[in-house]
Amino acid sequence: MKKASYKSQPPFNPPTRPLFIVVSGPSGTGKDAVLTRMKESGCPLEYITTVTTRSQRAKERDNIDYHFVSTERFQEMIENRELLEWANVYGNWYGVPKEVVKRALDKGQDIIAKVDVQGAATIKKILPQAVFIFLIPPSMEELGIRLEQRHTESSFDLALRIKTAGEEVKQLSLFDYIVVNKQGEIDQTVSQIEAIITAEKCRVIPREIAL
Repeated sequence: MKKASYKSQPPFNPPTRPLFIVVSGPSGTGKDAVLTRMKESGCPLEYITTVTTRSQRAKERDNIDYHFVSTERFQEMIENRELLEWANVYGNWYGVPKEVVKRALDKGQDIIAKVDVQGAATIKKILPQAVFIFLIPPSMEELGIRLEQRHTESSFDLALRIKTAGEEVKQLSLFDYIVVNKQGEIDQTVSQIEAIITAEKCRVIPREIAL
């Protein structure tokens, strides 16, 4: 029997599209730390810097950790349609700049952004083909401990954030994946997010983001 020849077969290259990865979760789950570690590990993504009106904390760098702007400037950005989404969270405004997202997508670059759960719900309506990841600690008790250790909230604000976190967990159905960020195991968290990205790149029908 004659053996089949595969020499003339062209290489199989599955179609790829840029991903828009949205990382969300309650306050204190470690979103900033996880994205910082992903940058340090060289994960090839366009990291979207959030715009906010809240005060800059110690060790935070303007235009790197956040774009810190005045309330007036933030309102201008809303009026000029410069933001993909925005929300008032604990008395401060947060938003995702639209133009940098559009430029990255046009270049075929994968994007990752961190937003609060309210913001994730808004992006879900605008870009339902984005990849939504919910980051959470092993327990609500540990979340409370993490928030206390930050020393950035009053006792009233701390209680409010813990209460809000309980409500945000109920929004899990908005998300595609859940990743548990355990204390001292941030590299494991990063590995899980990278595995999600790899899996998404192997989809038979790739997600297609249109903005």
